[in-house]
Amino acid sequence: MLITKNITYLNRDFLAITDDTKCVDSHTLFVRTKQNERYFAALSTKPPYIDAHDLREVFSLPKCIVGITGTNGKTTTATIIYESLRTLGLSSAMLGTRGFFVDGVQMKPKGLTTPSVLELYENFEYAKECEYFVMEVSSHAIVQERIAGVEFGLKILSNITSDHLDFHKSLEEYIRVKNSFFVCATPKLINADELNARYNPTHAYTYGIESNANMHTLSYDLHNGVSAQVMWSDRHSKYGDDGAQEGGKQDGESAHLQTKLFGKHNLYNALAALGALKLLTHKPLDSLTQALAHFEGVSGRMEILSHRPLVIVDFAHTHDGMEQIFQSFLGRKIVVLFGAGGDRDATKRPKMGAVADKYAHRIYLTSDNPRSENPDSIIAQIAQGVGNTSKLIIESNRQKALELALKDLRDDEILLVLGKGDESYQIIGDKTLPFDDREIIRNFLGLAAKISTNSSSNS
Repeated sequence: MLITKNITYLNRDFLAITDDTKCVDSHTLFVRTKQNERYFAALSTKPPYIDAHDLREVFSLPKCIVGITGTNGKTTTATIIYESLRTLGLSSAMLGTRGFFVDGVQMKPKGLTTPSVLELYENFEYAKECEYFVMEVSSHAIVQERIAGVEFGLKILSNITSDHLDFHKSLEEYIRVKNSFFVCATPKLINADELNARYNPTHAYTYGIESNANMHTLSYDLHNGVSAQVMWSDRHSKYGDDGAQEGGKQDGESAHLQTKLFGKHNLYNALAALGALKLLTHKPLDSLTQALAHFEGVSGRMEILSHRPLVIVDFAHTHDGMEQIFQSFLGRKIVVLFGAGGDRDATKRPKMGAVADKYAHRIYLTSDNPRSENPDSIIAQIAQGVGNTSKLIIESNRQKALELALKDLRDDEILLVLGKGDESYQIIGDKTLPFDDREIIRNFLGLAAKISTNSSSNS
C-alpha cells in the first residue's frame, strides 16, 4: 500500500511511505517487512527504507495498545472490552474481524483480522488521541510479523485449540506460534484453564472458571444468559497461591455479573474482558460488571434471530468452537446447519461432523464458502465424522438448506446455524456473491408468520 504522509526520517524528508516495491521513488520511504523482504532483496538499487520494527518513529500511536489472540473468542472479547471502555467514558478504538472503529465510528470495513504492518500503523495514527486501542492478533500476523515493533500495554490469551493447520502444518507449530506472543515480560492475561498455554510468568495475570486465577467465578448460572458471582484478587496465581487470608477468607473484590450473553464460552470471554478492564482502569469491580451488563453482544456471534422457535446464528467454524456452542444448550433438542470453508484446513472437517453427531439430533450439511473446491466433496469429508447417518440431511445449496431446516423446525427444538456468522457474502469459485444467513432466516420466518396469520384469520 502507499500512504501519502509527510515524513522526516534519517534527516531526509519524504512525501509518502509504502511497503510495495513498485511504488518506490525518491520522495517515498520504503517499509522493509518480513513479507516483502525477497522483493526488496531483488532491487538492483536499494531505496531509502525503514524497518517495520521502527515504524513507531514515523507514526503517532495511542496511549495503550491491547492485543488479543487465541483460537476462539477474540472478536467477542475485544468488543466487550472496547464497548465497556466506551461505557466508562474512556476514548477507545478497536481493530479486528469486524473492521476498524474509533469511538463508536466505523473507520474501515471488515478485512483481515490483523492487517499489514503498514496499514496497522496507519490505523494507530488515526486513533492516536485514544486512550486505548484494542486489537485482535491472528496467528498468521504473528508469523508474518504484521505486529512488528508494536509495544503492547496488555496481551490476552483466550484459548488454543486447533485452526489454520493448512498454514501452520501441525498443531504443535500452531500452539508454538500462539504461545510465542507471550514470551516477553509485557503485562499479560492468560486463560488459566487452557492446558496448551505456555507463557513468561513475569507480569502475568490469569482468569478462569475451573482454576484459581486472578479473575475467577465463585458461582455461575448459564440458563438465562450468563450470570455469575465473580472475584478479582491480585494474589491468585496459577502456581498455587490461592489468595486466602488467615481463617480461609479470600482476599479480593467480588461483584455480581449479569449479561445478555449465552454459553460457558461467553462466560470465559466476559472474565477475560473483566480482567483486562481491571488491569487497564483499576476501577472497582462492581463498576466494571455494570459496564459489561450494557453489552448487547456481537453481530453474528450467538445472535438470536427468533425465540420461538429458537434460531441462533454463530461464526463457529472449528470443531471445538462448535462444541462450545453445543454445550451451551445441553439437555435441549439441537438441530444444526453448517458447512466448511474451501481452500482451508481440511483435517478439521470430519471432526466438525463428529462433534455435531455427538450433540445434535438432526444435522443439515451444506455449503459454506467453497472457494475453488467442490462443495459436495467438502460435505462428504464432514460426513465422514458422522456415525449416525440417519441424522444427516444433505443440501449443498445453502439457501435451500436453511429453508428446509426452518420448515422442519419444531417449537421444542433449537436451530444453530454455524460457520458464517455475520458474513454478507458467499465465495463460490472466483465469485463473491451476496449472501447473509440472517437475511434468509428473517425473510423465511417473516413470510411463515404472515402465512400463519392469514390462515388463522381465514379459519
